Amino acid sequence: MPEGHTVHRLARDHTKAFAGQKLIVDSPQGRFADEASLLTGRKMTNVLAHGKHLFYEWSPGRGARAGANLVHVHLGLYGKFRLHKNPAPEPRGAVRVRMIGTEKTFDLNGPTRCEILSKADYQKLLDRLGQDPLKQDADPEVVWNRISKSRAAIGTLLLNQSVIAGLGNIYRAEILFLLGIHPEQPGASLSREQFDQLWQLSVDLLAIGVRYNRIITVDLSQAGKPASRLKRDERLLVYKKTRCTECNAKIRKWELGARTMYACEKCQK
Repeated sequence: MPEGHTVHRLARDHTKAFAGQKLIVDSPQGRFADEASLLTGRKMTNVLAHGKHLFYEWSPGRGARAGANLVHVHLGLYGKFRLHKNPAPEPRGAVRVRMIGTEKTFDLNGPTRCEILSKADYQKLLDRLGQDPLKQDADPEVVWNRISKSRAAIGTLLLNQSVIAGLGNIYRAEILFLLGIHPEQPGASLSREQFDQLWQLSVDLLAIGVRYNRIITVDLSQAGKPASRLKRDERLLVYKKTRCTECNAKIRKWELGARTMYACEKCQK
């Protein structure tokens, strides 16, 4: 499942490519046909991201279109965008929605969610989500209050989107490794200093992910090559590794929070 950096990068790129334009909206697959008819010919005004959720804002409509001002997309495990230059090729696979702008078109296949939300439903969704490290108005105090009172393992808490929105399985493994924190350490046992480091590292690494459109946790000043030329194995420190990149100890691999965890129990006491 795409992590928060991917979704924020999509929001940035789609805003640049489509915001301010009147779009033709279609549903080649047919499952978004009614919603597409309410949107086609209207102006997309902005694209927002919160955690792993995308929101497309539209200019006010009239009549039946009046409440169709916000489209919510959650990619889930199988969702995928394809961006084309116009004229776009024939739809490939089961395209849930196609949006055609003046110069570019995007297709969306296989999302978990693709729906029109009312303002009230939009707010309810945001209220269920945790703070997003990539948003300027994020409040780490809210996250600290949740983590500092929880007996759950920090490795589980970091996957809980109602605690921190946008972190996924790769980032949790890499962040905990960089901080030397064992994934099974209870959230309530973290010191304030540890939490502050965890939050800032989340902010920094997600921002790097947006910039390069990929997860990079190695120190780029020591990578020996440009970020764009790093292979996946070279970009990460512990995720899917068999040996620790610091001490060469065997990496432990186990299930935590319904996902596979990777950690060096020599470096992460």
